[in-house]
Amino acid sequence: MTFSILATDGTGAVGMAVSSSSPAVAARCVNLRAGVGGASSQNITDPRLGTELLDHLDGGMSAAEALDAVTRGRDLIEFRQLTVLSLDGATAAYSGERSLGTHHHLAADQVVAAGNMLADEGVVDAIVTAFRASTGQLEERLLASLRSGLEAGGEEGPVRSAGLAVVRSVPWRETDLRIDWSDTPVEDLAALLDVWLPQRDDYVTRGLDPSAAPSYGVPGDR
Repeated sequence: MTFSILATDGTGAVGMAVSSSSPAVAARCVNLRAGVGGASSQNITDPRLGTELLDHLDGGMSAAEALDAVTRGRDLIEFRQLTVLSLDGATAAYSGERSLGTHHHLAADQVVAAGNMLADEGVVDAIVTAFRASTGQLEERLLASLRSGLEAGGEEGPVRSAGLAVVRSVPWRETDLRIDWSDTPVEDLAALLDVWLPQRDDYVTRGLDPSAAPSYGVPGDR
């Protein structure tokens, strides 16, 4: 019921974009840790698995080792679809034999994508191809890739939610955007990103040093 991309641009930024026919997909599937990497748990999601993957990366395992540690001998793992990416761009992916409908994953340098209940396996390939061809900030590249997956067919049915998040040098998500229920979640996400990106760095500055941060520019802000 989900298709996603997890990627890094080599600058220390790691991010994920995801869309699904289910509500609030990003709340369950997106797992990022600054200075460590990212992970996704999807299909029939167990949110604990994403955290476990990041813990293994943080402990020094490679992406492949972390994935093996989480999947080997795991009860009910055949229902899960997982992706993992370390800060150095190494990736790994797993699709359990009971992943729903047409499912596929593709792990490459700096980018890994996966999906289930897909209109076609080519959706995942289109996402990875689009990321490799994209330019700009990581948020923009992730959104462009998600759009390409939707244009390639997306899910068999309509998608209803989408999300996009990125971590960089601070220990929180610099970008964390969600459309939890909409007839056009990816386009709504794009509109939200247009609003957010010009302000993103200011909010980081406000967190680190409010005295150096620009004003909010809203009524009542003096």
